[in-house]
Amino acid sequence: MAEVMTMADVAASTQAATTGAALPSNLPLLSAFLSFALAQFLKIFTTWYKEKRWDSKRLLDSGGMPSSHSATVSALAFAIGIQEGAGSPAFAVAVVLACIVMYDASGVRLHAGRQAELLNQIVCELPPEHPLSNVRPLRDSLGHTPLQVVAGGVLGCIIAFFMRKSN
Repeated sequence: MAEVMTMADVAASTQAATTGAALPSNLPLLSAFLSFALAQFLKIFTTWYKEKRWDSKRLLDSGGMPSSHSATVSALAFAIGIQEGAGSPAFAVAVVLACIVMYDASGVRLHAGRQAELLNQIVCELPPEHPLSNVRPLRDSLGHTPLQVVAGGVLGCIIAFFMRKSN
């Protein structure tokens, strides 16, 4: 049996869509942004714990504990799963995206960072007259260890779960 929509229903949904109220109530988007920000903020403390120094540049750097990319996509997928259900196409897309991002963070980007370390070491050992001896070093903190990826993923799920409770 087809569902009947009245003019009042149409007017209410149109008004809700045009008032801009979608952003404050968009659980997946807010969860993703909050997870990213919190993961980046936590990197300051994990750097201090590991290296015994404060480094505010970690707020903007990639790499490190926890993975902010993993936190972002896992919060997004978890929040979509909460809101739309695990059987929805949006949840399927979000899970696939999360898997790709997490695999890339612990695979391709991690190995690219290790290659950058080696290249920087090779350049440092070049004689001073070599044309590449004064080249700016490559960034070597690009990827994440599997533990950093898992920590970011768990953080994102926790944030999305508690964001659901607050709505």
